[in-house]
Amino acid sequence: MKDHISNFGPDNIMDKTCRKKLNKALIAISFILPGYLGLSAVAIAQDGSDGASSYSEPDGVAAASYYAPKPANELMESDNEDQLLSNTHQLIEGSLRSGEGYFGANGDRFIYQSETAGDNPFYQIYILNLVDGSSQKVSPGIGLTTCSWIHPALDLVMFSSTHEDPDARSKQAEEIAIRESGISRPYGWDYDRHYDIYQADSNGNNLVNLTSTDGYDAEGSYSADGSQILFASNREAYLRNLSQAEQKLFDDDASYFMDLYIMDADGSNVRQITHSPGYDGGPFFSPDNNKVVWRRFNPDGNSAEIWTMNVDGSGQRQLTADAMVSWGPYYHPSGDYIIYSSNILGNANFELFMIDPIGMNPPVRVTNTAGTDILPVFSPDGSQLAWSTTRTADGTSQIHMSDWNHQQALQLLGL
Repeated sequence: MKDHISNFGPDNIMDKTCRKKLNKALIAISFILPGYLGLSAVAIAQDGSDGASSYSEPDGVAAASYYAPKPANELMESDNEDQLLSNTHQLIEGSLRSGEGYFGANGDRFIYQSETAGDNPFYQIYILNLVDGSSQKVSPGIGLTTCSWIHPALDLVMFSSTHEDPDARSKQAEEIAIRESGISRPYGWDYDRHYDIYQADSNGNNLVNLTSTDGYDAEGSYSADGSQILFASNREAYLRNLSQAEQKLFDDDASYFMDLYIMDADGSNVRQITHSPGYDGGPFFSPDNNKVVWRRFNPDGNSAEIWTMNVDGSGQRQLTADAMVSWGPYYHPSGDYIIYSSNILGNANFELFMIDPIGMNPPVRVTNTAGTDILPVFSPDGSQLAWSTTRTADGTSQIHMSDWNHQQALQLLGL
């Protein structure tokens, strides 16, 4: 990676397109290729309104980048991890890489994505039985998969997959050949237009396509009662004729038209709930189903912040303003605070932070162990935290789990 990306800062500004792609890619790079980036990203000033607006009525609250100040000393020198996390251990074993996992509603199962040896180099979806330690693949094994979830009330699972892409197998072979060749290349998340959201039985059978729309449909999550699904999609770019200016924006960054949607759990009654230019993604319901928390990239793609809103898209509120990449937010089951990941301490140094749900007080740093820490999720009773991290012996990303000290979290947040 070092051969492809140079350091930059206020006195050494990178080409805007490269910088935008860098910040988007850092979310994935930081735990796939640890140790190769030594960057200090600073986003340039923007008014937050340039570029084409969404076809629907814009909500007018897209974030703007600016020069970020140096983090406060209490964030740099934090030792909160020892107070908040205990009995930390690697949860997923026997995986080349694992990441993005979520607890079932009863706390006895855990669904996650994992790469394993074989003819498919991409992530597939597995369910781990937390009682007996057994694991079972529930995705088809073809193409790419991501963003899985266990239905809170029924014996069903949900995930996004490209297995119906007619070129899925040839893309697998191409990826294997590239990896075996040793060719160095920058990493970038693929917003594959063949991604759709699928429902299946908990053993992976009886697959049903819930979205069946051209474009990237992924990043889905169930409401607490299982009646609704939040997801992200750039389908708008495929469903209408784009202007020349819009097409240039889309060709440069397929996530530019990404917005949030909500639908009934059977895939019906789809409603768009964000309309801002730039990437809205990674949405989750609050424990009471009244709010949504998500990440929003500003239109120039240089930074991402944590936002909340009502489930109908009203009442949008920005919680962070660090001009870096803050993402992967998740509510504690109590609803008292939100945990998320940010690289405010350095471009490749993602750490976990927590903040009160309306952003009235400064965020509190959670982790301080070497390695990238991202995608944090709480168990249903709030007593455990699972997240993806490179704090492994070989530096690969693997899901870890710890006991969580809720009372200490409240105290640190001043709640």
